[in-house]
Amino acid sequence: MFYLLLLLVIVAAVTTFGLTGFGLGRLARTGVREAEAATELRALGALTGAAALAVYTWGLLIVCGAVLTAEDGGTDSSPPQSCRTAGWEARHQQGIDIVDYTVDFVPLGFVCETSDGGSYDNGDVPGYVNPASFGLALLSVGCAVGARRVAGRRAGAVGVSPTA
Repeated sequence: MFYLLLLLVIVAAVTTFGLTGFGLGRLARTGVREAEAATELRALGALTGAAALAVYTWGLLIVCGAVLTAEDGGTDSSPPQSCRTAGWEARHQQGIDIVDYTVDFVPLGFVCETSDGGSYDNGDVPGYVNPASFGLALLSVGCAVGARRVAGRRAGAVGVSPTA
């Protein structure tokens, strides 16, 4: 699981830099003041997509650390240290033990599973990661759709022939 998360972190980081380069390159080609609306929207979409991916990558790094801590064997490895949140000893005395853990990717979180069939998020991922990455991704998609519509209108206006 740790190696999969590490691979996702690397891919997300490379994609973040790629989107940033695409967005800034679009604006640098024509200049910010001379850029058309579609170009500005494409650049803004790429940059907000990069920001969304950067925030999500930050959360992935935190989950990666929690998984690494949970998979660390030894005499103090049961229950996993990442699942030892406030109140875990009280649940243990009631007969509810921590039996496993999973990683949720959407919304991002490290989830501890208990012997009674329940589960809980350990709270390692900061509260702003999921809403910020979702909001920025939504804004990025909105910019991309807006750029497509603006470019389509301009192409339609240019393609109309008055003699036809």
